[in-house]
Amino acid sequence: MKLRANRKQLLFLSRETSGNFQKEGTLQVGRQEKRALTDRFCRLRGNLLFIMKKQDGELEEVLLLERCEVLKLPEDDRRLAVSFESGDPPVLLQFSSCSDCESWLAALRDANTDTLRRRITQLYALINKHARLHDAPEETERLEDDGRAGGAAPAAKVSPLHLTVECRGVVAVAARVQVQVCVIDMHTHTLRKHCCTEIAEGPDDSVFRTSVCFRGDYPLDHNSRIKVNVYNAEEPMTHTTRSFLGFTSFSIRDLLRSKEPHISLSLRTMDGVNEVGEVKVSRLQMEGESDDKTPPEHKCPALCDCLHGSVHDRENSPMMRAVLCAQVCKVYRFQTEDQRWLLVREQMSETPLSFSLPKQLLKTLIHQHTSRVQEVKELGDLSPHWDGLRHDVINHCNHLLGCYQETLTELDKLSVSSCFKSSTSKSVRHLQFVPTNLHSQRMEVTCPGSTGVWYDVITFGAPTDHHQAFKHGGLKRLLNKHTNHRDSSISYSQEESSRARELLASVAQLQPLVFGLAEELLSVSLELNTSRLLQVLDSLAQQTEQFVHALKDELVKNALLAIHKQYSAHCNNSSHVHSNGLLCDNSPANQEGRPSLHKAEYDEEEWDRTWANVAKSLNCIFAMVDRIKGREDRPPEMTSSEQQEATGDTNSQNTGGTIISASSSSPSTPSWQEELLPLVVTLRDCVREAVGKARAAMTFVVLQGAVAATIAQGPVQLVQRRHAVFSQALSAVVCGFLLKLYGGLEDSEFLQQLHTAGVLVQFEALLSTYGDEVGMLEDMEVGVADLSRVVFTVTEAKTEQPDDLLPKLHGTWGSLVVEVPLPPETFTLLPQELKDGCLIQIHPVLFNIGINQQQSLAERFGDSSLQERVNQQSCERLKAYCYTLRDRLPEMAGVQSLSDLLSSLDRSVEARKRKNVEVLWIAAMVCRKVNGVRLTSCKSAKDRTAMSVTLEQCVLLRERHALSQQHFSTALDCMRREGCRMENVQKNVGNRRFAFSSVQLLTFPKLYRPPDGSYG
Repeated sequence: MKLRANRKQLLFLSRETSGNFQKEGTLQVGRQEKRALTDRFCRLRGNLLFIMKKQDGELEEVLLLERCEVLKLPEDDRRLAVSFESGDPPVLLQFSSCSDCESWLAALRDANTDTLRRRITQLYALINKHARLHDAPEETERLEDDGRAGGAAPAAKVSPLHLTVECRGVVAVAARVQVQVCVIDMHTHTLRKHCCTEIAEGPDDSVFRTSVCFRGDYPLDHNSRIKVNVYNAEEPMTHTTRSFLGFTSFSIRDLLRSKEPHISLSLRTMDGVNEVGEVKVSRLQMEGESDDKTPPEHKCPALCDCLHGSVHDRENSPMMRAVLCAQVCKVYRFQTEDQRWLLVREQMSETPLSFSLPKQLLKTLIHQHTSRVQEVKELGDLSPHWDGLRHDVINHCNHLLGCYQETLTELDKLSVSSCFKSSTSKSVRHLQFVPTNLHSQRMEVTCPGSTGVWYDVITFGAPTDHHQAFKHGGLKRLLNKHTNHRDSSISYSQEESSRARELLASVAQLQPLVFGLAEELLSVSLELNTSRLLQVLDSLAQQTEQFVHALKDELVKNALLAIHKQYSAHCNNSSHVHSNGLLCDNSPANQEGRPSLHKAEYDEEEWDRTWANVAKSLNCIFAMVDRIKGREDRPPEMTSSEQQEATGDTNSQNTGGTIISASSSSPSTPSWQEELLPLVVTLRDCVREAVGKARAAMTFVVLQGAVAATIAQGPVQLVQRRHAVFSQALSAVVCGFLLKLYGGLEDSEFLQQLHTAGVLVQFEALLSTYGDEVGMLEDMEVGVADLSRVVFTVTEAKTEQPDDLLPKLHGTWGSLVVEVPLPPETFTLLPQELKDGCLIQIHPVLFNIGINQQQSLAERFGDSSLQERVNQQSCERLKAYCYTLRDRLPEMAGVQSLSDLLSSLDRSVEARKRKNVEVLWIAAMVCRKVNGVRLTSCKSAKDRTAMSVTLEQCVLLRERHALSQQHFSTALDCMRREGCRMENVQKNVGNRRFAFSSVQLLTFPKLYRPPDGSYG
């Protein structure tokens, strides 16, 4: 890359006396593409390499040795190559000897500004070292006594440190300045940029004031030096164009040893000669700080520890470390109405839950569909119609299983290195289940004389399926279409399907036992042993009673009635082609081949008679056994009738002249087996009939339950879309609930609220009702509604390792349970109800107000009825929750004052005013009053979400912490221009500009417009 330069000055520099050059000599020089190298006289001065045809001859070329790399070629140890990042061809340099090559290599590698900065830093370190030795001779003596030859004591680590930097006297050259703070590491002699503050406007007193925070985990000690660079922000429309004004530096030790809480330094130009102003650096000093004799060196860290104890204790707790990661922190100081100072700490964090929960949900769905396939396969041989239904269910489940297993494999790979899905990846197919741009946005406010107060909000892109897009609308519209076209077939719940499977298993187990005991009864009857006969009969009665008890389930009766109704409804329907290609009638007329189930007039009492016949047939067997036993128990004496018969027999014998015994002359008595056989056959027939009907009914229930959970939910793409939307919403809600729970562990009232009334989850959406965002809102509406079937429970963690503290998901779709593990010492402090595993209900509500230019089009030329319906329904649900909370916990702080807020919310919703953002403000106020979880979304949670979150933070500062009204706009612009949300934009799209145009912002509510220079 060629640069423009003043040729006369370059010639002058190249022809000065030899003492001004680091290296000079005759070398062979050439470009890589030119094989032949020519002799040239070269001189190295600073970062310039002059190449001349001969000494003091014509200047041929000048190389600027910046952003280049000097390499020694492996094939020739006397040749070097200078390659440039610009892509220009490398320059080859060949030397007469290896020693010359090594000396030139060292000189060329040091010929750049980075090396110059390192040397300056080393000189600073050397000066400071001599200064410390001069100021603290007793410390030197102590080190020498300890025998640490050539060593030094490790520097004490500084606790969280908060500074105020004031720039004075620069107003003559700048009306807007920007302060950059860097840290000089005295051990590695490197310069590290710490922060670049917001652009400050110069007030009347010509003082620019800003705040700087060093957190406790920042590598800062008493030997570290702070460098302050001040720039002039030239263009009012951008903060990237700036010019250097001056710099100064100081050591942490000097600041802490100062008798005053501040030090004054001169702001000097780059050459260090001219003064352009004054910089005053102050330690943060709150009202009420004691004026004791504690040395300042120890006093400031102790003060910072006191102010930010929560940062060390709560923020660094194992629970927080498990849930939050990749934190970005900004610190501000704002003035209150009573001229005091607020310390505001803004923190934005990623969370591993972005991938953890979607992966757990996918595993749950995979297990659920695998089990369902196995269940329907175990039903055995079925009629053609039912077998076609089973094939449809299996095909539906297998399609989802293939997609979900592939997605889970991809997420396992990605989650190893990342826990964040950027807005540019929202349409990636294998990231469907991962929430877009999910972050926790937290603000800690420290007032004078009080501990910090935290305010949390979860920000993420609207839970929607960008991969499938919105050509046919979102979930709400697609589900309505599917419901209208779906057959009104009977469906059964998961519990009913489970009962049906249990009943099928019981029948399959009891029927062989009853039949076996019946056969055994017949066998024992041949032994003519009444006691043994009674013993077998008792066992048969026991098993038969269990069998009858199982059949008396109302589910069987209802299923048989449903089969008949379905037959009657579909008897005239056209044929249906199943996924296996089978063409069959929609009616279940041939199901199980039981014509008795499909009579024109079905008797609802028929099933009761069926199982009653089993009991009656058993009673007949009992009666017969009693008769047999009675006969055996009679005395051997003959009765009078028997005597008469015997006399008659004797007469006949005398007449006939034939003698036979009395027993042989009576009619032949049937054996026990002959008497019991027809009764046992009847019992088996009744059992067989009952089993057939029960099996048909329960197979119907299991199949219909499988159909209701698979095919009836819609096409595979619709089911997958619903699962993906739910996964995104669930991840955000779990993150918000965890932060709310961790922050309220010491609040007994909040813990009681959890197990008494559940927790409110309030979604704030900024989607328009025009174009694709209508589909996003329809997706979000269904996803939020599905969350109402999720419950939380608190468990005791095994260890404090991060993996053991992450929430666990189990259950099935429609009845999911999220287990939240807590460390053992924390778990023991919970109320007994929560320790016993009480389920915590969540009550989700969604409020949406479009604020962009597309919403203006919808309100003027389109339709915003979707937004009105969503807000109206959520308002009713919110009021229901608040009334329940008021009834169950009437003593809860602030609950009795909710009526006014709810009335205001009701009026705002009913007003239907254009871009009525008051709906969002009031809903957020109600949510915070009832300890709810706040979530804010727009399309990607990047631009509109940033405007909403920063506005909410500043409103909280004004309403709850008396932020001065005159500083409200300044604080709002500051947070938007330099706060965490700008870092979020940088993380997502790679630049620090909100994606708004000036024309678009004209349609935005005024409080949702970013400051100049922060968009474009």
